Amino acid sequence: MLHNLGSINLDHFYRVPHLVHPGETLASRSYGVGLGGKGANQSLAMALAGGQVCHWGRLGRQDAWARDRLARAGVDVSHVELVDEASGHAIIQVDDHGENAIILYPGANHGFTRRHRDALCDAARPGAWLLVQNECNALPELLECAHRHGLAIAFNPAPMSDTVLELPLDACTLLFVNRGEAAWLTGLPEESDAQVLLEGLHARLPRTATVLTLGREGAWYQSGEERHFQPALPVEAVDTTGAGDTFIGYFLAAMQERRSIRDCLALAAHAAALGVQRPGAADSIPPRDEVERFLASPSNA
Repeated sequence: MLHNLGSINLDHFYRVPHLVHPGETLASRSYGVGLGGKGANQSLAMALAGGQVCHWGRLGRQDAWARDRLARAGVDVSHVELVDEASGHAIIQVDDHGENAIILYPGANHGFTRRHRDALCDAARPGAWLLVQNECNALPELLECAHRHGLAIAFNPAPMSDTVLELPLDACTLLFVNRGEAAWLTGLPEESDAQVLLEGLHARLPRTATVLTLGREGAWYQSGEERHFQPALPVEAVDTTGAGDTFIGYFLAAMQERRSIRDCLALAAHAAALGVQRPGAADSIPPRDEVERFLASPSNA
């Protein structure tokens, strides 16, 4: 079982011809609301991939439908707490090229206390996996507690901020970063070659394995001297929201099955490629059988 202490948001989607400029008022062509939050998306993706995941989260009582949706997908929601606070939510613009811009309000996601941290560490057996992102509070204490309890920590430092640089990142077993996050962590220019970013990450965290996702440029896995590359798939993106979360959930589910790293990368990349071809975050995450059919299609032979 993987434990995911992560955000649960309500995503408000606005389809626009281009991302709004400062001082501009722009009419949206459509509007929708759905389940989101990097934590919830990653738990949902892992469950849809067939993985075993227990989500630890906080959600406004009026939005219990979001918890129920996770449960229907196979996520263990016994530690999702309904509270008398506003749920976290995101305002998401998606333009005609599939790019997005997001405003995030943390809400209940920033109400975690020592009680939550201690309960999680006590519930998880040594050697179990803990997945965290940067949309919830109390991360320094959580990472230190999890490390003391012998948990394997997977960390996705998104949304990236300077506070991440102060975290005990050497306690992490596995790091998921995109190009911008890798550049921020290493102090390197964002346009740096992937190999340069990987070398910088290894120098910064020599004992932490890294998955570096590069969108149309593919993805890399690095652990010590071991490196594996997964090419991107040639698909037309409709909406990239949630693509990274889909990748992470599927990668971890494949790891849970003890698949090879190459298989983990391939499964995750194909799931993300399917997801970017449809709108939404949680709504875009494909089920495992669809991903397997895509993997087995003649175009991938």
